[in-house]
Amino acid sequence: MEQIKGLKRTHYCGEVAVAKQGEKIIVGGFANRVRDKGGIIFIDLRDRTGIVQLVFDETIGREVFEKAGSVKSEFVLMACGILRERESINKEIATGAVEILVSELRILSKARALPYDIHAENMANEELRLKHRCLDLRREELQNNLLLRHNLAKATRDYFYANRFIEIETPMFIKSTPEGARDFLVPSRLHAGKFYALPQSPQIYKQLLMISGFDRYIQLARCFRDEDNRADRQPEFTQIDIEMSFVDEDDVLEMLEGFIKHVMSEVMGVEINIPLPRLTYNEAMSRYGTDKPDTRYGMEITVITDLAKQTEFGVFKDAESVRGIVVKGKAAQLTRKEIDKLIEFAKGIGAKGLSYIRWLEDVPTCSFAKFASPEQLTAICAELGCENGDVALIAADKSKDVLRVLGALRTTVAGQFDIIPQEGYNYLWVTEMPFFEQNDESGEWDAMHHPFTMPKDECLAYLDSGEYDKVYAKAYDLVLNGTELCSGSIRITDFELQERMFKALKLTKEEIEVKFGFLIDSYKLASPPHGGAGIGLDRLAMLLCGAKSLRDVTAFPKTKDASELMSGSPGEVDEKHLEELHIKIVGEK
Repeated sequence: MEQIKGLKRTHYCGEVAVAKQGEKIIVGGFANRVRDKGGIIFIDLRDRTGIVQLVFDETIGREVFEKAGSVKSEFVLMACGILRERESINKEIATGAVEILVSELRILSKARALPYDIHAENMANEELRLKHRCLDLRREELQNNLLLRHNLAKATRDYFYANRFIEIETPMFIKSTPEGARDFLVPSRLHAGKFYALPQSPQIYKQLLMISGFDRYIQLARCFRDEDNRADRQPEFTQIDIEMSFVDEDDVLEMLEGFIKHVMSEVMGVEINIPLPRLTYNEAMSRYGTDKPDTRYGMEITVITDLAKQTEFGVFKDAESVRGIVVKGKAAQLTRKEIDKLIEFAKGIGAKGLSYIRWLEDVPTCSFAKFASPEQLTAICAELGCENGDVALIAADKSKDVLRVLGALRTTVAGQFDIIPQEGYNYLWVTEMPFFEQNDESGEWDAMHHPFTMPKDECLAYLDSGEYDKVYAKAYDLVLNGTELCSGSIRITDFELQERMFKALKLTKEEIEVKFGFLIDSYKLASPPHGGAGIGLDRLAMLLCGAKSLRDVTAFPKTKDASELMSGSPGEVDEKHLEELHIKIVGEK
């Protein structure tokens, strides 16, 4: 391969249009496409900024021309030549009005036969692309996604630095503490039988920083959770982590709203209005059946319990709650066969069944017609807002189960029938989160957020009475188009109240001391009131890019089974290394 000596890049490929025609230009990049027209050769040279057309004809010298003829897709080149006007303008690219007549060409690196064509309209399967991720990352779509992610990170730091936040790194090797997900554990060579945990978040450390007097903290923190993967979840991720002292809930929300407004303007060129809409947790659940609603479309849940119980339908009469959603204008598409599929889907997520009203002709038909009079059916339709051309889907069961099923149905139907608008950024806050959630298996009460969350003042009395379902927290989530972006809260700073919360969670004194003793001891030294949040940088980038998966905004992502296919991670280690770490593999590998 030829050496680069003597050639220094003067311009990026996508930026040569700013140079003067007739100027000597030196560019470097990958051969995107080669077109040999006989007496003239065109090479589209690509770097991360874009593409420029290189031109080779027989006037430039036989050696250079023949060298250009040997170039294949994805060869790495450097080229020197004169910028000139292009005869046939390409309006699809920024440099489409100019080209470089090359006088000197160097082939710096040749690509072997490629495992797949990155320019093909039908992309190779994801497993193959992840196996050859360096090739996949050359695609314009992924390059643009990672560039947007970079711009998002820069805008984040710019905003919080301007608001007097201090960036402080917190440890990667920490003590394992319960935060809701499974920890990744790291064995200690120096402390036999003991383990570090990789942080699920910097939660405790940022609280300690507030106690230490750093009143505004920011970190783009790497976090790790050993959970099952999905499209919007990776085992390692980046969190925009903040904490503020001498604040209440509104102060934190206002700061984060300013951040969202700044990011949308700087990164996306979109102006959004603040303050953002707010829904309480109970409002979100009752209207949408989820605590992360997508409000770009309607199909809200309506209560029809009283009307439904007036019918003779036993399912309605025996139910705690009867509610429904209406799919507007889709009666022709939602055939009986399609409705049956939705019924099976509902049963698959725990519903006992699903009733429906389908209004395609002059008179609506429904699954419970023989148990309801025409007047009762008319009243139910009126309450639901179901009209000619609509379909109503109705669930009857315990309230929490009805909401869960209808919330899932709302999302499924909206996606299936293209009801969700693809444009728009519907940010909203969900506030007043329940402090506790009851474990369905054990019946015990767990912290829904984390045990350091401040309960609302009016709910403190319920701690002593054991009415944990009535305890709500000064906690909040930021939601964008149905995806949770941010979770945060005001923290407990009174160590006596913190001990009451631990007691409610049935943690023993020994457990409290082992897991949180250092935090409790620090609070006893006095602490300012504080609160904060963690915003998923990867999720925000994914939504702003319009990507379908976090893998599209992560340079080297994991698959669903937490494997990284390119490097073969995770991998085995030798016995000597295991012995040094005091580990023995038990069972089959």
